[in-house]
Amino acid sequence: MPSREDILAFVADNPGRAGKREIARHFGIIGGARIHLKKMLKDLSEEGLLEKRNKRMIRPGDMPPVFVASLVARDRDGELLGVPVDWDEEAGDPPKILILTGKTKATQPGVGDRALIRLSEAETGGEATHAARVIKVLEKRQGAILGILRKRDGDRPPYLEPIDRKQRELDIDPSDLKEAGDGDLVSVQVTRSGRYGHPQASIVERFGTMKSEKAISEIALQSHGIPHVFPASVEAQAEAAKPVEKLGKREDWRKIPLITIDPPDAKDHDDAVFAEPDEDPQNEGGHTVYVAIADVAYYVTPGSPMDREASLRGNSVYFPDRVIPMLPERISNQLCSLREKEDKPALAVRMVFDKSGRKLKHTFHRVLMRSAAKLSYIQAQKAIEGIADETTGTLLEGVLKPLWAAYEVLKKGRHDREPLDLDLPERKIKLKEDGTVDHVYVPERLDAHKLIEEFMIQANVSAAETLEKQKTALLYRVHDASTPEKLEALKDFLTTLNMKLPTSGGLRPSAFNSILSKVKDTPHAHLVNEVVLRSQAQAEYAPQNIGHFGLNLRRYAHFTSPIRRYADLLVHRGLISALGLGKDGLQDGIESKLDAIGAEISAAERRAMLAERDTIDRLIALWMSDQIGATFQGRVAGVVKSGLFVRLQDTGADGFVPASTIGLDYYRYDEGSHALIGDKTGETYQLGDQVEVRLVDAAPFAGSLTFELISHGRIGGKQIRKAAPKARRGPPKGGRTKTSPAKHRRRRSS
Repeated sequence: MPSREDILAFVADNPGRAGKREIARHFGIIGGARIHLKKMLKDLSEEGLLEKRNKRMIRPGDMPPVFVASLVARDRDGELLGVPVDWDEEAGDPPKILILTGKTKATQPGVGDRALIRLSEAETGGEATHAARVIKVLEKRQGAILGILRKRDGDRPPYLEPIDRKQRELDIDPSDLKEAGDGDLVSVQVTRSGRYGHPQASIVERFGTMKSEKAISEIALQSHGIPHVFPASVEAQAEAAKPVEKLGKREDWRKIPLITIDPPDAKDHDDAVFAEPDEDPQNEGGHTVYVAIADVAYYVTPGSPMDREASLRGNSVYFPDRVIPMLPERISNQLCSLREKEDKPALAVRMVFDKSGRKLKHTFHRVLMRSAAKLSYIQAQKAIEGIADETTGTLLEGVLKPLWAAYEVLKKGRHDREPLDLDLPERKIKLKEDGTVDHVYVPERLDAHKLIEEFMIQANVSAAETLEKQKTALLYRVHDASTPEKLEALKDFLTTLNMKLPTSGGLRPSAFNSILSKVKDTPHAHLVNEVVLRSQAQAEYAPQNIGHFGLNLRRYAHFTSPIRRYADLLVHRGLISALGLGKDGLQDGIESKLDAIGAEISAAERRAMLAERDTIDRLIALWMSDQIGATFQGRVAGVVKSGLFVRLQDTGADGFVPASTIGLDYYRYDEGSHALIGDKTGETYQLGDQVEVRLVDAAPFAGSLTFELISHGRIGGKQIRKAAPKARRGPPKGGRTKTSPAKHRRRRSS
């Protein structure tokens, strides 16, 4: 057996490439000795000397061979420096990477860009600890500057107050204001630098009042560098596309009464479903489920302008009042969308389940289908509950009831599988006609939602199984287990509630579910759900399969949303190639590119989530900016050294209470119990505590709210009741801090 030092040295020399199999092969470990190797690797992980990522071992702080980096500065020699986009803050400050650029235009990035890079063994110096070569520039920094138009008194020209606080104020050319008024959000182009006088700019585009959703989401698009204008070549290709009018070699599924079930305002329909009892006498009580998915691969071919743009965007981005689509609307909303009563091409899967919910078999088909109806979740649910309308009344017996009967069977299989069962209600924003916030609400979670979700999960599993069996290139949707460090933090927290996680054996989702079930319908329920969520790894795309921990599945891929996710389009092409369903499958040589593609679209997904979250932060801060001085009931949603994050009970809005404003005591941060504890009094504010707060400041540009506490903490587990402090004027000492709300989620995003 090699020594611990030998293993650590081998992992250090092969970051992101050394799995248990590779280590065993390198050191010639065979037979029963592999058991000792497994124990040694486990010990090294528990000691924090190694981390497991995508079935590969790395040292804490090491990086995979291919990843996305932000290019943040230049060193003294003028060389570019970058930092990883996806970096665990618990590992310390992100490393500085010397960026080695190529000679082609595609590999010539600049400061502010994002690039896909590959680690290199080239020498480094100065600030850089690693070197890497650019594979592809993903995002170029926008030339236009975003800001608020401010008008001055008298003859003085208006000026731009930049959204980015690092930018200088700019005088605006008053000859063409594009009808922009004082306080409007605009983008400008610099026309004169500050070398020969005050810098000046001209307005390129007006986005309207800062109180509108469009203006707020525009800030998110610009600040995160999200592509949102389709190049002319992409629009031209979309316009030239023709609908599928002939059956050709496709199977004819137009007589199968498939239906779409989506939100009432959905404009693109990826999926349609149908179910019926299985007629096979050997499968009594079983069901056959049909899932048809829009055939995007027919219209978006490898290497075409639409394909390159879709790869760059990675996914659609969803804001409260608009969508930034991955594909042009002619494709996403018209030609591909499975619209009611229209013939549409689809890639479909037919799955057979037994009465216990176990999938017996499945087959894939390239078809022409016709949606029998377009239903909303509420519409379908009401019909099942006995309140049918003109549309659902005709579908109730032949379509809806068989769907629900099949779902009852699939629920048994889900129960036996025991995926992670977090209960964190999703809050949404309802807008007025003018784009401003009307109210924040929690949509009801219906069986109709769960039915579609489970059907899609099973279709995704079927796709992964087929491609793996056919040995076809595949990007899995993977979700790793929690790191030892995060599990240790979770165990420390649960100890404060007299609860425990298992300390031996492989930890499965059922262990977390056991904890969650114990706190269900108790005051600690929301708190424990939040902490368990924070202990989990983030799902991503990778060609190496490590399974999906959260769903408790051995293999999983994304197949059901090719209109809005590039990963799904690749899976469609893989199925077309593997099953001989056409000539528009995967391109040659794709296997060598999957690592890079997986890193690229995983980064695009995180970028979209941040943009969606930032938009909601800013909208809520703007909405609450005229409620300064108002008091609210809330719950402590986060605890850090500098203060408390508080989530309001009625709206889900998040804000910050600086520790320096809490009473007259000095409060210390206890990481294990997620609490601030007073040195002298022992007064405690813990994650999950109910509190009353007063709003003292709202900063819409930053998307932040600042509160002060009115209620008091606990001593010895009991709530203190004192006279509320007097309201302060202006923001409290300590300044404002960016809020950190729950991620804005969409269905089918696992």
